[in-house]
Amino acid sequence: MTWPTRSEWLYSLKCFAASMLALYVALKAGLPRPFWAMMTAYVVANPLAGAVRSKAVYRFGGTFLGAAASVVLVPNLANAPTLLALALALWVGVCLFISLQDRTPRSYVFMLAGYTAALIGFPSVERPDQLFDNALARVEEIGVGILCATLVHSLVLPAGLSAPLLGLLDRAQGDARTWLADLAARAHRRDAGGATLAADRQRLAADITQLRILSTHVPFDTSHLRWTEGALQEMQDRLAGLTPALSAAEDRLQALEEAEGQLAPDVVAVLDAMGEWLALPPPDQAAAWPWLQGLLDRLGSDPAQGDWSRALRISLATRLGELLQGWQACGALRADIDTGLTGAAPVTARRPTLGARVLHRDPGMALLSAAAAVVAVSGCSLVWIETAWPIGSVAAMMAAIFCSLFAAMDNPVPAISGSLKATVWAMPFAALYVLVLLPLAHDFASLVLVCAPVFLALGCLAARPALVGLAFPMIMGVAGSLALGDIATLDFPYFLNSNLSMLMGIAVAALVNQLMRSVGSGVVARRLRRAAWRELADLAGARRGLPDESHAVRSLDRIGLLAPRIAQTPPQQRDDAARAALRELRVGADIAVLQTQRAAGRAPGARLLLAGIAQGFRQWSDHGPSAWPDALRRALDRALLRAMRPAADAVDPAALVTALVGLRRNLFPRAPRTLGAPVQEPAA
Repeated sequence: MTWPTRSEWLYSLKCFAASMLALYVALKAGLPRPFWAMMTAYVVANPLAGAVRSKAVYRFGGTFLGAAASVVLVPNLANAPTLLALALALWVGVCLFISLQDRTPRSYVFMLAGYTAALIGFPSVERPDQLFDNALARVEEIGVGILCATLVHSLVLPAGLSAPLLGLLDRAQGDARTWLADLAARAHRRDAGGATLAADRQRLAADITQLRILSTHVPFDTSHLRWTEGALQEMQDRLAGLTPALSAAEDRLQALEEAEGQLAPDVVAVLDAMGEWLALPPPDQAAAWPWLQGLLDRLGSDPAQGDWSRALRISLATRLGELLQGWQACGALRADIDTGLTGAAPVTARRPTLGARVLHRDPGMALLSAAAAVVAVSGCSLVWIETAWPIGSVAAMMAAIFCSLFAAMDNPVPAISGSLKATVWAMPFAALYVLVLLPLAHDFASLVLVCAPVFLALGCLAARPALVGLAFPMIMGVAGSLALGDIATLDFPYFLNSNLSMLMGIAVAALVNQLMRSVGSGVVARRLRRAAWRELADLAGARRGLPDESHAVRSLDRIGLLAPRIAQTPPQQRDDAARAALRELRVGADIAVLQTQRAAGRAPGARLLLAGIAQGFRQWSDHGPSAWPDALRRALDRALLRAMRPAADAVDPAALVTALVGLRRNLFPRAPRTLGAPVQEPAA
């Protein structure tokens, strides 16, 4: 293990300073358990100042909500301890379920509201007359810890979000630029689409999701970055919109190669022009855009070409036009962000965006996680009440905390078990503090000196992502042992009971999750795929015909979630799953266009097409993939031929042709190269 770096020492010193300041204020204020304030300062700590401030807001909101719930529940059920314990367990489960519907830091509000009610309510089951005082004390102690952590991390050499957020943004933009360059070089480089490029595609999807999650901290940042929120959100939406168009353009080039043996000269000329345009600086790109747009408009205008070849060219030109215009917009937005970072007035005003509400949700797994939490908390409560175990309420509290903290994982058991081991390793340090060192500290200065060695060392380890899973539970184990009781009256029996109860709660959380909640990556991957099929069915079956603008973001999020879960599968299966996820992303974009055309009365026959697609994806979600009926392919061919006639029914035939070509390519990748030719698609 290497010696801590300067940044790790700085982070550890700031965490320790915030915790000692919180402890000092809590002691001066006469709060009953001042080490709650100290522990809270570590809980809200983060290397980024903006994340500390946002987490502080969410934690205080969750604490207040949890305290209010305990004040409502405990007095009304004080005469029925078993029923009260069940009510608190159900509250934990309901709050956990709600929190899992939002995968951003905002979910912390409801998660914390759940186990804060347990932290306050369970110790009050036997002493309900002290409930309000305990609830008020916890809110005050946690509030002091939050305030001190926010002040220290915001004022002492604050680390802004700019570097990690803009680094992630530039990487995503660079991946999109690489994808564009691959398209432009397709005629001269046949290795496009290899394993390395496929990994880049999946990384782009994951980066866009991470950008949305990290951006929730931007309003709380200490730098000028917060003035660029509008441009940041707009650029994220633009990057999300580029991805299906990039994938569709890549597919059309492949289809042209399959249909004509190689890329024809007119297509190569457009790609070469696009490569030259991409190499220009942004001002020159804007000046040269009309010339490139003219080349795109002429692609597919030769009536001598076959219907399918013309349709592919029209679709390719449309997608490339969308791509390049979106790329120009991304460049302008990136310049706006740089302007905002100088402190100038924001160029891009804040606007309503798709935001984080569009990210993938899995209510089924969330319900299973909530049920596991209810069972674990109820089991610990039953043992505690039936055995009349002093301090047995700590087990129920720990079960609530650990079932909540790791609920978003596919298999939370390894993480909970690791925390259990770290807590065991922390017990000797906790015993040393509680039973030996703290009684020797006669003033605050000596208390600081006593706490410094262990907490500074663990703080350095917590600054390392690879070791935070060990260091943070150890910090919580030591600080939690100090916070569980009144230091002035702590003795060995109380310390032993409270720590055994703590370990039992963590162990029960691991056991219950092992029995009820743990699933393999393959199960989660299948659920992600089925969720995509259900959404495509809903999108195609929408009666109003209004496209769901958030579909692309949610699909990209699923691609990002799918990538690590298929990483351990055989290469062929992994590649097939990755291609299928991108194909479904393109299908959603094409359905959205077709719905828009149908709603405007510009696509006769679209209603029956969409109904067939919706029915097919519902069958996929219920029974797994199967072959699409050839009748649907023939209907797509008829719609394509109608859309390409000189007197086409659609006002914007290029958009309609593009959507229909996309659906034909994605649903029937082995369809004949002639529109209307009879063929029976082989089984999937």
